[in-house]
Amino acid sequence: MLLNNCKQKLELEYPCSWVYKIIGREQGELRAAIAEVVQARECLVSLSNSSSGGKYLCLDVELVVLSGEDREAQYCAFKGHPAVVMVL
Repeated sequence: MLLNNCKQKLELEYPCSWVYKIIGREQGELRAAIAEVVQARECLVSLSNSSSGGKYLCLDVELVVLSGEDREAQYCAFKGHPAVVMVL
């Protein structure tokens, strides 16, 4: 992962806590998607924000990732879920 186009890599020590911002349209569907993706892993889910018109909302999902590959796999699984509009 590059920071500010500087060719400096983000150095992480695994396992570590990581937060994904999951954006979608309906809280119940997003929570179901999160449960499906993380399965039996412990995670903390909290409401982060919602759009001014109420069309979109963001949930923060904090969980422990075991490696860079695990972190990327979780990201891709969230991104590929039909209830998820965007993952940050």
